[in-house]
Amino acid sequence: MGRRLHAGGRGDAILRAGQPRSLVGQLALLVAIALFVAQAINFTLLLRERRSVRLAQTAGPAAARLADAATDRGTDRGGEDGPRGRVRRVSGPPFPAHLPAEPDVAAAVRSLLREAGVRTAAVTTALRPIDPADPPWRRTRGPPPPDLDTEVVIAARLGDGTWLVTRAPWWGGEAGLVWRLVLQTLIIYAAVLAPLLWIARRVAAPLRDLTRAAERFAPAAGAAAPVPERGPPDVTALIAAFNGLRDRVTAMLDEKDRMLGAIGHDLRTPLAALRVRIESLEDEADRRRSAELIADMDRTLDDILSLARLGRPSEPATEVDLAALLDAVAEDFRDLGARVDCPERPRLAVRLRPTLMRRAVRNLVDNAVKYAGAAELTVAETAQEVRVLVSDRGPGIPPDRLLAVLEPFARLEPSRNRDTGGIGLGLALARAVARDAGGDLSLANRPGGGLVVTMTVPRR
Repeated sequence: MGRRLHAGGRGDAILRAGQPRSLVGQLALLVAIALFVAQAINFTLLLRERRSVRLAQTAGPAAARLADAATDRGTDRGGEDGPRGRVRRVSGPPFPAHLPAEPDVAAAVRSLLREAGVRTAAVTTALRPIDPADPPWRRTRGPPPPDLDTEVVIAARLGDGTWLVTRAPWWGGEAGLVWRLVLQTLIIYAAVLAPLLWIARRVAAPLRDLTRAAERFAPAAGAAAPVPERGPPDVTALIAAFNGLRDRVTAMLDEKDRMLGAIGHDLRTPLAALRVRIESLEDEADRRRSAELIADMDRTLDDILSLARLGRPSEPATEVDLAALLDAVAEDFRDLGARVDCPERPRLAVRLRPTLMRRAVRNLVDNAVKYAGAAELTVAETAQEVRVLVSDRGPGIPPDRLLAVLEPFARLEPSRNRDTGGIGLGLALARAVARDAGGDLSLANRPGGGLVVTMTVPRR
């Protein structure tokens, strides 16, 4: 009850490292990946189409020239490219073997020559740089364009062992195309992602308001203003559902408080009547035991009501001298004859609910006195928090029960005999008070025997 409602989860457990955690970031990542995949597909198809067109522009004319030359219509027998046919016949290898080849061009030319009825023993190709000073280029084509620096040499070996050789420009340009596509992709990203992020942030803004309202919601904050219902219909429906849920939770807690008040009043009235009646008992021992029993029942009732109401306390948080509060608790126990050691220390200002904190510390000291006969009450502080330590030299707690005893109505001794301990609310109430203040409570067995209870509260 004493813990604030937090927007748990947040998807942290299901997100892998490196992924954006916000809705806007994930939406932007999804769109960016989609655009990248679309551009990659577009780039692949464009390259294939470009290569297909280049292959057709190169292989078709080259095959026609070689077919004409094979029938002695376009061959320059002098060994140099003619001004029209641009085909020469050689008897040896047409080019060095180390030059890179273009198998697709060779396969296309071979197929076209076969369709033209020209029998060839082999068709091979090679790529080589263009020499602008090469006489055939200057005589037949003029100087090559600035972006053309490679030619493909196509050679077909005839049945008599001679080779027919022709040349054609080999337009590359893939690198320039890649950079153009990269620039195009960046422009698309800027044109699409920027408006998308702006729209997504506007859509996510109501969700951020809802998250903050859920994180700040506390049962005591019933008068908090509802979250404004804005955004798309799905988001406004979610916000409206949250506002309705908060109103129902607040109404339920108000009803519970009224019920607890009525129960406390109805129980305290007969306890007060019993306290008056025991005064008429003649036996002093019976009167004392009855008074102790009624006082114990009254303290138990206070603990139960305090634990049930924690989270919606009527007492506001104020700045308290924690050192003085601890000293006052220790002095109360000393007045009852208990040994409680609480060293004096300077003023220690902490913002908390003093009545609840006093009750929590009293429960811890009472446990230590009950089980060990004495208690040590000390304080340790840092710049961020204050730790109240209640230590004893009693029997301690089995390690496997250190967490279990912090639950309400949990007892080490399973019977409900009040002579062997309380009803199991002291530690649970102390932990609830610490958590209500923004801290926590932990148990640990002391070296050499005994138990140390550490209540941590923030300094603020």
